Amino acid sequence: MTNHYIRLDNLAVGYQGKALIHDINIGINKGEIVTLIGPNGSGKSTILKSITRQLKWIAGNVFYDDTSLLQLSYKEMASKMAVILTERIKTEYMTCHDVVAMGRYPYTGRLGILTAKDEKIVEEAMETVHALELGNCNFNEISDGQRQRILLARAICQEPEVMILDEPTSFLDVKHKLELLSILERMVREKHITVIMSLHEIELAQKVSDKVMCVKGETITHYGQPEDIFTEPIIRELYEIENGYFDPLFGSMELPKIEGKPKTFVISSGGNGIPIYRKLRKEQIPFIAGILYQNDVDYQVAKVLATQVIEETPFEEISNRAYEEAIKAVQMCDTVIDAGVQIGSANRKLLNIIEEAKRLGKM
Repeated sequence: MTNHYIRLDNLAVGYQGKALIHDINIGINKGEIVTLIGPNGSGKSTILKSITRQLKWIAGNVFYDDTSLLQLSYKEMASKMAVILTERIKTEYMTCHDVVAMGRYPYTGRLGILTAKDEKIVEEAMETVHALELGNCNFNEISDGQRQRILLARAICQEPEVMILDEPTSFLDVKHKLELLSILERMVREKHITVIMSLHEIELAQKVSDKVMCVKGETITHYGQPEDIFTEPIIRELYEIENGYFDPLFGSMELPKIEGKPKTFVISSGGNGIPIYRKLRKEQIPFIAGILYQNDVDYQVAKVLATQVIEETPFEEISNRAYEEAIKAVQMCDTVIDAGVQIGSANRKLLNIIEEAKRLGKM
């Protein structure tokens, strides 16, 4: 048998007996964070609902620690697997404490009476997501972001071995998105749980995931480590990007460059040029960037946004070729911007270029 903790074996998922995604063969190790990414409507939620048995799969099987999920009772699954899907849970009048306490029901008797230990676990879960103050609030009257935190607390309460989350960062502001993902990372590290989730924010998926599953069309197009998945060609193909560019270094999307005769020459290094590049692009101003070493962080973004990049080989002194190109750029452009370039022994010629720009009144 395989060593994978969770295994999707020739799985086909869909609705009403019709497979939307087929031939899913994925192995997930214990203590990994696996993230599904892909366009809206690609089937990420369908996969998650299927591996939690909320949808009956069309073909294949899902194994949990070498046991088919079909052999587990729903109570056994509830004690091992916590699920947070995008659908709103339907409650009458329930406080947030009541909702979180539902996570303890797999461990209580028929009457669902919580012990002192259960109550302590509920309180600790709410404290973990910084929601203690919401305990007595009506779950239906709090914000979407607060609901998401309460549902995460409920999942934590279950003390699961596996957590399945569908777009858990939906409705959350930046602070709480980062907080939620930090909580998941901590649970993986400290309790060795396995997390399987879908995310729209690919920049977050790139940073938090151990493995990434790309869902598009009728199958899984790619599955692997983030450094292998988050490349410009794969992301471009996955999301069918035509007007723009994915930057794998920063995990960000860049709009297409502005074409035309350059009006501004930006001299920068070490990341100082990036905000200026983006501002010029926003203002629809074509520009030249340089002189940039090919291992400079500015170089990566400049290649995407600048009309022209004057580049140099890393660790080499600025060549006469690059120097002459830069002088021509100074003479051709209307303005020159020094973004705060750091001068060293290898790039001292930049001082001459800056002096020439000042002499011509372009700075």
